[in-house]
Amino acid sequence: MILTDLANTILESKDITRKTHSNYTGALRRNIYPTYGAREVKTLSRFEFAQTLSKLPPQTSYQTLMALRSIFRSATEQGFIENSPVEGLKPPKIKVSESKFMTWDYILAQNFGRYDQQIRFLALHGLRWGEAVVLKQSDIYDGFIHVTKSIHGDTKSSASHRKVPYLGQFKPLPKSRNSLAKSLAAHDVNIHSLRKTYAYILKRHGIHVTTAQKLLGHASPMITLKIYTQVLQEEISEAGDILKNKLNL
Repeated sequence: MILTDLANTILESKDITRKTHSNYTGALRRNIYPTYGAREVKTLSRFEFAQTLSKLPPQTSYQTLMALRSIFRSATEQGFIENSPVEGLKPPKIKVSESKFMTWDYILAQNFGRYDQQIRFLALHGLRWGEAVVLKQSDIYDGFIHVTKSIHGDTKSSASHRKVPYLGQFKPLPKSRNSLAKSLAAHDVNIHSLRKTYAYILKRHGIHVTTAQKLLGHASPMITLKIYTQVLQEEISEAGDILKNKLNL
């Protein structure tokens, strides 16, 4: 069996979201199929995959390896092959730059033009773009936004099904994110930064990290903690003032 046939067979049988299916398929089509797609699976070697993956940017290499691992693991379990040709390959180290976001006070002081209301809405509720773009007024009732779907159909995970207290500012988002992203780019942030703004608002107002996890739709509190541990310079200065007052210095 050639690689493309095996991959298609496995992906169609796997219980994964439509978005994950699309990500895996796209990574394979761009980075693997041109060289190995027509090859018999039994002729593929770990050395070849290692060489190919090493030439890709770290994030691309990581996603491509995850797709290969998933396919070959299932193929082994189902008896299509005896051993995975990517077994033992380590993912690249990905350097994540410090996340940028805006404070709510900063947002209030700005005029983002045509999409001012939508930007404020995203900052006040922390929805992912894919969740917000399909949101309708009918999804907002009893004082909550009921997040049950995304642009990909299902939400990112079961944890993403949630209720978020509604704080106002809802206005349907444009179908394309480009215009809204352009408005934010002038402030050196992107659309995802608004989720971090929401997380920062929760943190500054004493919302416990496990509650924030539920509101953000994170599968693990560790993901939320990575945001909660971000601090601004003003918080460091505030810490000094608090200690001086507590210690009577």
